[in-house]
Order: sequence, then C-alpha cells, then structure tokens
Amino acid sequence: MKLDAIDLRILEAIQADGRITKLALAEKAGLSPTPCWMRLRKLERAGIVTGYHARVALRRVAPVASVMMEVTLGNHRQADFDRFERAIAAIPEVVACWSVGGGVDYILKVMTADIDAYQRLVDGMLERELGIDRYFTYIVTKTVKEETVLPFGSLLPQASAGQE
Repeated sequence: MKLDAIDLRILEAIQADGRITKLALAEKAGLSPTPCWMRLRKLERAGIVTGYHARVALRRVAPVASVMMEVTLGNHRQADFDRFERAIAAIPEVVACWSVGGGVDYILKVMTADIDAYQRLVDGMLERELGIDRYFTYIVTKTVKEETVLPFGSLLPQASAGQE
C-alpha cells in the first residue's frame, strides 16, 4: 500500500495520541472527519495500524527488573529457530525478541519482578532444551530512551517531501 502525505499525518497523530478524537485527527490530517476516519480504517485493514496501546510506568506500580539477554543457539537449522521462537512467544516475561545478524542469534527484552525471578525463568528455559547454547545477561540500570513513536520524517523520504 502506497502512503501519501495525509496517511502519514494520520499515522503520526495516532502514534502521538492513540485516544485522539475523530475531529482532532481530521484537523491534524487536513481532512474532514468522515474521509479521515475512512482512511484510518483502511490503514487498519491493511495491517499498517496494528493496535492501540497505553504506555504504563510499571516501576510506579511495582518493582521490576528489566533485562536484555543475548541468546546463541547450538544449531542453526530452520527447525531449531522455529522451536525457539515458538517457545519464546509463549513466555509473557519476554516482552520483546529480535532475531539478529552478527555474533548472536537473538536479543530478548525480559521483565521480571527481580533478578532471582529472571534467573528462575532462564533456568526453566534451559531445562526445556530450547536449543540455547549460550546466553549473556545485561541488567538495565536506567532507561535513557525508549520511544514507541516511529520517526516517519527520517525513515520515509515522501514523509518530509509530501508535507506542506
């Protein structure tokens, strides 16, 4: 699906405020409300808008340990990757998982109540024989930046060219 400047303004607006009203969204997009809403529904049906979420300051609710984990598998057949990815998808404490190129196979973001809970989680993963050859743990001591808003202006050339 090819996006135009209006689509990009809609995406930028809903990223900044997922609870934006139809009228305010239309104003930001430069359209009347009905055509703007129809464009938003089209973006949703195309799978470009995949959901609406609230950002929760979890540390204000309860103590939490954030851990980044590098994982290297022992074997590199497609079945090994598939088995690992299926298992990881089912573990709620793994809040993000990226398959990466380079010296490791995956980088995971894990959130647990504390470091002891993290270690119990890892022990369980190792017992399940998911193919993990080695892993490295990095405890997050401070979040410097964690954005969920995508920088359309620098990622998509037409985003900056198409805006007045």
